[in-house]
Amino acid sequence: MTDVFEEVEEDIRSERLKRLARNWLPIVGGILLVALVAALAWWGWQSFQTSRANAGSIAYQRGLEALQTGNSAGAETAFAEAEKSGNGAYKALALQQRAGLAVAANRIPDAIQLFDEAAKASGDPLLHDTAVYKSALLMMDNGGTLEALEAKLEPLTKEGRPMLPFAQEALGMTRLQFNKPAEAREMFVLLTLGQDVPDSVRQRAQAAIGMIDTGVAAGLPAIVAAQSVTPPAAPPAPSPEQLAQAAQAAQQ
Repeated sequence: MTDVFEEVEEDIRSERLKRLARNWLPIVGGILLVALVAALAWWGWQSFQTSRANAGSIAYQRGLEALQTGNSAGAETAFAEAEKSGNGAYKALALQQRAGLAVAANRIPDAIQLFDEAAKASGDPLLHDTAVYKSALLMMDNGGTLEALEAKLEPLTKEGRPMLPFAQEALGMTRLQFNKPAEAREMFVLLTLGQDVPDSVRQRAQAAIGMIDTGVAAGLPAIVAAQSVTPPAAPPAPSPEQLAQAAQAAQQ
């Protein structure tokens, strides 16, 4: 009888295992299939990103080599390729290089736009803040408004930002330019008290404070405005007939 009971129990266990297999194997198989597809997709995405980074790196290097030989057109083509094929970092770097070429060609609005695009192209704080800072410097010299400049520079002056002292200096100079010496002085004082401020920036801040305190800086907005006014056209050169008439008049 013992053997019979054991045989029956064995049959029952076997039947249970078969039933469990029928119920769970499709589910387990589906989970494994999804995991496999996800792993392959992740691998494919990583391979794609690596390929893009490599392509962007190669194109960016070609652009640098073209710059070294003075081939601006070749550099522009290579950096444009790096912008399209590269990942975030190389795209941001390529856009900044293209902005530099635009500055050299005196295409300032294009350069500002390219720097702004470079700031959006990468999540790296250094690449982002550097691009915004360069854009703001160009705007300072080319008719940017106080509101637009403050909107660019103030976020860069927050604690821990990589361009902090340079952004504070630019913000101070912007406020001086728009005849706000008290607000500018606050920025320069922060620079003299900062721990990680380059010596050159600290010295310029101290000089700016001296200009503000002595009233010399009050003339800065007028100087900037005068420099931005287009000088009047020179009078036309006298014709030969006019020269002859003048000579005859002088002899009489």
